Amino acid sequence: MNKPVKLTAVGNSTGVILPKEVLARLNVERGDELFIVETPNGIELRARDPEFEEKMRIARQIMREDRDLLHALAQ
Repeated sequence: MNKPVKLTAVGNSTGVILPKEVLARLNVERGDELFIVETPNGIELRARDPEFEEKMRIARQIMREDRDLLHALAQ
Protein backbone atom coordinates (compact mmCIF):
# COMPACT_ATOMS: atom_id res chain seq x y z
CA MET A 1 0.00 0.00 0.00
CA ASN A 2 1.36 3.39 -0.94
CA LYS A 3 -0.92 6.22 0.15
CA PRO A 4 -0.14 9.80 1.09
CA VAL A 5 -1.41 10.95 4.49
CA LYS A 6 -2.15 14.44 5.69
CA LEU A 7 -0.43 16.09 8.64
CA THR A 8 -2.66 18.35 10.69
CA ALA A 9 -2.31 20.58 13.74
CA VAL A 10 -3.47 19.05 17.02
CA GLY A 11 -2.95 21.64 19.75
CA ASN A 12 0.81 22.27 19.90
CA SER A 13 1.53 18.93 18.18
CA THR A 14 1.08 17.49 14.72
CA GLY A 15 -1.23 14.57 13.95
CA VAL A 16 -1.56 12.18 11.02
CA ILE A 17 -4.90 11.38 9.44
CA LEU A 18 -4.99 7.65 8.63
CA PRO A 19 -7.41 6.34 6.00
CA LYS A 20 -10.13 3.89 7.05
CA GLU A 21 -8.41 1.10 5.10
CA VAL A 22 -5.21 1.52 7.14
CA LEU A 23 -7.13 1.48 10.43
CA ALA A 24 -8.92 -1.68 9.31
CA ARG A 25 -5.64 -3.41 8.37
CA LEU A 26 -4.15 -2.49 11.75
CA ASN A 27 -7.38 -3.58 13.44
CA VAL A 28 -7.56 -0.34 15.44
CA GLU A 29 -10.08 2.43 15.84
CA ARG A 30 -10.23 5.96 17.18
CA GLY A 31 -8.86 6.08 20.74
CA ASP A 32 -6.60 3.01 20.40
CA GLU A 33 -2.81 3.25 20.71
CA LEU A 34 -0.31 2.67 17.94
CA PHE A 35 3.38 2.05 18.50
CA ILE A 36 6.05 3.76 16.41
CA VAL A 37 8.91 1.34 15.77
CA GLU A 38 12.18 2.26 14.08
CA THR A 39 13.45 -0.56 11.87
CA PRO A 40 16.36 -0.85 9.44
CA ASN A 41 13.80 -0.24 6.66
CA GLY A 42 12.37 2.93 8.24
CA ILE A 43 9.51 3.75 10.61
CA GLU A 44 6.62 1.32 11.18
CA LEU A 45 3.26 1.79 12.90
CA ARG A 46 2.21 -1.27 14.89
CA ALA A 47 -0.95 -2.05 16.80
CA ARG A 48 1.01 -4.01 19.44
CA ASP A 49 3.98 -3.09 21.62
CA PRO A 50 6.96 -5.03 20.19
CA GLU A 51 8.81 -5.01 23.53
CA PHE A 52 5.80 -6.51 25.32
CA GLU A 53 5.39 -9.12 22.55
CA GLU A 54 9.03 -10.20 23.02
CA LYS A 55 8.59 -10.46 26.82
CA MET A 56 5.49 -12.60 26.32
CA ARG A 57 7.35 -14.86 23.87
CA ILE A 58 10.09 -15.41 26.48
CA ALA A 59 7.52 -16.02 29.24
CA ARG A 60 5.72 -18.63 27.12
CA GLN A 61 9.02 -20.36 26.40
CA ILE A 62 9.91 -20.49 30.11
CA MET A 63 6.46 -21.78 31.03
CA ARG A 64 6.73 -24.48 28.37
CA GLU A 65 10.26 -25.56 29.38
CA ASP A 66 9.65 -25.45 33.15
CA ARG A 67 6.05 -26.66 33.19
CA ASP A 68 6.65 -29.41 35.77
CA LEU A 69 8.55 -27.09 38.12
CA LEU A 70 5.89 -24.37 37.86
CA HIS A 71 3.16 -26.94 38.48
CA ALA A 72 4.97 -28.20 41.62
CA LEU A 73 5.40 -24.63 42.90
CA ALA A 74 1.69 -23.98 42.42
CA GLN A 75 0.79 -26.88 44.75
